[in-house]
Amino acid sequence: MAQAPRGAQGIDPVLVVVPTYNERDNIGPILERLLKALPDVNALVVDDGSPDGTGDVADELAKADERIHVMHRTEKAGLGAAYVAGFRWGLARDYATIVEMDADGSHAPEDLPRVLAALEDADLSIGSRYVPGGSTVNWPFQRKALSWVANFYARIALGTKINDITAGFRAYRRTVLEKLPLDEIASRGYCFQIDLAFRTALAGFEVVEVPITFTEREVGQSKMSGSVVREAIVLVGMWGLKRRWQQLRGLAKKG
Repeated sequence: MAQAPRGAQGIDPVLVVVPTYNERDNIGPILERLLKALPDVNALVVDDGSPDGTGDVADELAKADERIHVMHRTEKAGLGAAYVAGFRWGLARDYATIVEMDADGSHAPEDLPRVLAALEDADLSIGSRYVPGGSTVNWPFQRKALSWVANFYARIALGTKINDITAGFRAYRRTVLEKLPLDEIASRGYCFQIDLAFRTALAGFEVVEVPITFTEREVGQSKMSGSVVREAIVLVGMWGLKRRWQQLRGLAKKG
């Protein structure tokens, strides 16, 4: 039996997964903006035991609005682990689309309708800073340079055409997350975004990029660190070498 066209499958219901660690001052405003922009979506806050009480704030918001849900984790286990936990929660509850979005305001919820609309003809829609119409606001030069170099490095090492493979504002059809081996996702930090997008493309799913405006957070501190950068450099290099080796073996067999 032929598979229904993507557009015929629909994208509703939608779950937006928002990982948090010390985002007490940001979580309320970002959820308010999200539910104003898209009143029919649900949000899942995945809090990694924030010492500043972010989880308690999220609980109060959930009590007041049935569209908001909260998952409490006992330790800061990394962005990747938080998202995988959120994905599993959403898959178990039959959401058709699962979205990644930061809690710090850098991802504008007002851009999400366009990101979701792009799933009409795709399986993964990425809110991109590096396609025509995309931009960054209030980013220091060092962060812009680091981001550009990271994306360039990933494209060259992995042989991918995704311009903003490190982006964390994206929407997956559930069929993607059902097929990907989530148990094998070892990357904990922002390299998780590269890992999942690369696996999605390799699995033959259609990936599109939608221009967004990324705005540097105004409250709180960035979770970017030297260890996160080192993890990305090492893992992406390893994945690239593995892919090249597989390609060479394939050519040898054909020859």
